[in-house]
Amino acid sequence: MPSRRIEALATLPLFHKLERRRVLLAGASDGAVWKAELLLAAGADLHVYAGDGVDAFADLLASPAEGSLTVHPRIWSSGDLSGSALAIGDIEDRAEAEAFVAAARQAGCPVNIVDKPEFCDFSFGSLVNRSPLIVAISTDGSAPVFGQAIRAKIEALLPAGLKAWAQAARDWRPAVQSRALPFPLRRAFWEKFARRALEAPAADPNEIERNTLFSALDHLQSTHDGRGRVTLVGAGPGDPELLTLKAVSALQSADVILYDDLVAGGVLELARREAKRMLVGKTGHGPSCRQDDINALMVALALQGKHIVRLKSGDPGIFGRAGEEIEACNAAGIPVTLVPGISAAQGAAASLGVSLTHRDHARRLQFVTGHGRNGLLPDDLDCQSARKRDPV
Repeated sequence: MPSRRIEALATLPLFHKLERRRVLLAGASDGAVWKAELLLAAGADLHVYAGDGVDAFADLLASPAEGSLTVHPRIWSSGDLSGSALAIGDIEDRAEAEAFVAAARQAGCPVNIVDKPEFCDFSFGSLVNRSPLIVAISTDGSAPVFGQAIRAKIEALLPAGLKAWAQAARDWRPAVQSRALPFPLRRAFWEKFARRALEAPAADPNEIERNTLFSALDHLQSTHDGRGRVTLVGAGPGDPELLTLKAVSALQSADVILYDDLVAGGVLELARREAKRMLVGKTGHGPSCRQDDINALMVALALQGKHIVRLKSGDPGIFGRAGEEIEACNAAGIPVTLVPGISAAQGAAASLGVSLTHRDHARRLQFVTGHGRNGLLPDDLDCQSARKRDPV
């Protein structure tokens, strides 16, 4: 069945490699100087056409940087754009800006005009720099101050020590790749790495940390039998903010997500982008997947070594057929875990501000199914118990 599509994007976020590549910058304002500093930090071979504003770049010319800087004491010409990876113009005059854009596109060069988003092929976002860990925030040019506020929030959330862990990941990656591990084991290693980095961001990722993580990888490698695993995850009543942290973690490590029709799109947005999404839902009096077929699909995919997330609305342990799916996994020797979710009953009561178990009025809570295997109300329900004065 078709999977749900990614929500619409105002712009596509990309990270551009500029080391030793020619970049053209036209202008000499404070904004142009800031752009020059940013481009030099990325290692660009930067050519600035500053006209009579060469002095504005004196400090940059005197300071060492990852890139190289040449400042030309004249305005740009169309021939200067040849061979450039990017072109940035801090140009107030609209006619000149239009000419600059036309020349850049003629040269096959992506172009940006500062503070004129209608002319831009790309934009500069607000940056959180823990290089090689970099976070960029974009509002598609509509609210730069809002983007800066978001950046400040993220700056406070990401400890500076993550920079060292990101560098350690770069340094250790060749050793992981040299082992020629199957994808599930590589991913398991990096998940352990990420958990350790987030648990102790201030710790030094030294040789001791490296040996500990690689010893864990040795154990995974020696015990791996080629089988994957299944995680049954409760998606809650629809609000993504009601997901547990453990549910989000499972979604972000999934290879395949088998989701019900009632799962909200916002919940799926939190999943790993590369994960394959497969709708296996049931609809009343409409097209539905048989439970036996879902069980067989889930087991077959797990036997291929994949991490399968079976995503169910509410709580999978409350009328979610989790028991049948756990039995199918156990019969096939597939490891299975269950991540509970907030049930629809709990979510509805919370939204109404109602307690389900007020001690003065309710000393019992009953969840009653509306149908059995045959689709009808079960004959063995004790409906009389619901009339007693204490249950809710």
